[in-house]
Amino acid sequence: MPTPSRRKDTPPPRTANSEADVLRGFLGYLRVSIAEKVDGAAEPQVRTPAVPSGTSLLGVLNHLIAVEGATFLGERVTDWQATLRPAPEDSVSDVVTRYRATVERANKVLDECTDLGAPLPRPGRPGPAPSVRWALTHMIEETGRHAGHADILRELIDGSTGR
Repeated sequence: MPTPSRRKDTPPPRTANSEADVLRGFLGYLRVSIAEKVDGAAEPQVRTPAVPSGTSLLGVLNHLIAVEGATFLGERVTDWQATLRPAPEDSVSDVVTRYRATVERANKVLDECTDLGAPLPRPGRPGPAPSVRWALTHMIEETGRHAGHADILRELIDGSTGR
């Protein structure tokens, strides 16, 4: 087992009291946490599956790029399992940069959404769109769930813990 590299734990955000500020604050907190968890992780361990399901640390972040894109940007995903496998030529930096860029694009969409009960704008996607509230809540759940996976996977790689 590698020598632990302790990270300072960051508490949840203190946000304004509006529902939108709380939801976006917690989602932003989780997004930063998972990107930092992956950033700087060593090759090839970052892409090596560490559990029987085949999940890798880099794969988790690559998957979240697809979920953010599908949820907030209307992008289509035809093979969700494939999103858990980053391309062999993708470096850690490439995937982290792509994740942060996707989050930035998603935030621009959310900046235009003033009514949490309104349908999320998703041009080009068939069927009814979920509400902005549902999409934010779903992404908090999805990102939080995978941030927990990332915590364990990163600790297995180099002993690093914390947010």
